[in-house]
Amino acid sequence: MLENSTCLNFTTKRLTAMESGKLPPGIKGGIFGGHFLQFRRDPTGFLQELAELGDVTSFKMGGQLAFFLNHPDFTRDLLITSNAKFVKGRALQRAKRLLGEGLLTSEGEAHLRQRRMIQPVFHREKIKSYAEAMTGYAAEMANEWQDDEVRDIDKEMMRLTLQIVGKTLFSANVEDDADEIGAALTTMIGMFNYLLLPFSELLEKLPIPQVKRFNHAKETLDSIIYGIIDERRKSGEDKSDLLSMLLEAQDEESGGKMSDEQVRDECLTIFLAGHETTANALTWTFYLLSQNPEKEAKLHEELSQVFQNQRLPTIEDLPNLKYTESVLAESMRLFPPAWALGRLAIEEHEFGGYKIPTGSLVISSPFITHRDKRFWTDTETFLPERWETQSIKEAEKKYVYIPFSSGIRGCIGEGFAWTEGILLIATLAKKWKLKLLPEQKIGLNPLMTLRPKFGMKMRIGKA
Repeated sequence: MLENSTCLNFTTKRLTAMESGKLPPGIKGGIFGGHFLQFRRDPTGFLQELAELGDVTSFKMGGQLAFFLNHPDFTRDLLITSNAKFVKGRALQRAKRLLGEGLLTSEGEAHLRQRRMIQPVFHREKIKSYAEAMTGYAAEMANEWQDDEVRDIDKEMMRLTLQIVGKTLFSANVEDDADEIGAALTTMIGMFNYLLLPFSELLEKLPIPQVKRFNHAKETLDSIIYGIIDERRKSGEDKSDLLSMLLEAQDEESGGKMSDEQVRDECLTIFLAGHETTANALTWTFYLLSQNPEKEAKLHEELSQVFQNQRLPTIEDLPNLKYTESVLAESMRLFPPAWALGRLAIEEHEFGGYKIPTGSLVISSPFITHRDKRFWTDTETFLPERWETQSIKEAEKKYVYIPFSSGIRGCIGEGFAWTEGILLIATLAKKWKLKLLPEQKIGLNPLMTLRPKFGMKMRIGKA
């Protein structure tokens, strides 16, 4: 009887909120810009403060009304059940300035068409064929490292994953250009928060240093990517990779092929998404291992058992690398590369009894959900063992664990990323242990992905 009474009371509250158009709870914002400066100063801290007020909260980004969803049921509704009522938020709409009309930024039928076209290069059998390149490049890096030297692991992982994406998806050796490409991508990503500023469309037209750096980085990337496209077009060779697939793709209506500009947009999107997220995940993984020597020892014990000689890991080893997988899964729980998911309401909707008007920004955050005490124990503790009793897939189905987002906008390369991450950890860690420098500061830099704010300088030591 008490349960029925509680449910009736909750329903009444929901109807009252909907009928009155009452906003969900929020925190006090500024007179100008609403909560924009608070959000920009500390995005994850701001969302955590909102999460403590309830499962649906409200704030303002400049003049735009925004809502934060802090429950997996609402996240599922946003990404799956009612996804047709939402499009990408301002962040990714503004990212078109960087990425053009690639898979990450396109909408509707165009997005579905692009996804269907690209999906085959991420099928399981294709990923198997990429494994040798993954471990090969990782082994080269492991051989470059020297005992007792210091490396910025953030930059090292960016360079490594960029080489792998270039080779596996574009059959291109970008080793000589890796540092230049990485620096240009870092500059463009660093501009991401700038692109979210009110009136940034107007600011882009001014000859200020930020705009000049952005334009130079864009020119650098365009030059390299158009060069790869031009070389492949001239050779006419079909290498059965993503680039060949893009060059051969035909428009379903006109029958025409993609322009170089369209191919460039897709290539740049994959270059960015294909290396950035995995590199971040690996950097945070090695950081967490350095801070948890017992977990690091357990990882090395598994690697010693699986690799009793000096051979490289292969994709056939994955079923025997369960603890390595758990280490990666736990790293992405604490530091999910895609730390926030933004959508723009194109139709009115309701979450938790609150009306979400058309034009509102709606945000959900894996970073906050992954640390929610309602769904996780020891939320701040690096505990790979939790994945020995809890299935990653089950946690994903419950929407309490979504490091790769979900639904039709979920990461198309999730299988690629899991395989790459596990194999790279195994290849590097079976030879080396990484120790954080005592003076290395740790902070979050939540841009398009969750980067370490101050880099990640670590000392190399023999395993």
